[in-house]
Amino acid sequence: MKLAEALQERADLVVKINQIKARLANCVLVQEGEEPLENPQELKSALDNALERLEFLIERINLTNAATMIDGTSLTQLIAHKDVLNLKIKHYSEIINEANFRARGGEIKFKPTIDISAWQKQKDDLSKELRLVDNKLQQSNWTVDLIE
Repeated sequence: MKLAEALQERADLVVKINQIKARLANCVLVQEGEEPLENPQELKSALDNALERLEFLIERINLTNAATMIDGTSLTQLIAHKDVLNLKIKHYSEIINEANFRARGGEIKFKPTIDISAWQKQKDDLSKELRLVDNKLQQSNWTVDLIE
């Protein structure tokens, strides 16, 4: 199984687990004299099985990410770098928007204390780096075998 397939299955399992939980929540209480629409014990079993499979996949994905090196960097490190790039881009965007918003209109004149165009250039550079890191991750996901 390729890493990408395991990642897809993990995402599908999260959806399935939430659906089973919702179905289980709908049948744990019934009016006296009524029967539940589904067997809660069967749903619990299905939930437990899905959660056990999810645990297995998470373990294997994490092991694979830690052991797989791309250009001298583990997939785990690339994922952490991608996450931080996303945060930087988000926060830079918010600061740029704040500076642009506060500097416009109104009776009291405000001026930005940052070089908005320099911040925008940094954000654009980070966005490009993020795309390149994401491309490396996506490519490896389809070429790396899951450690089983």
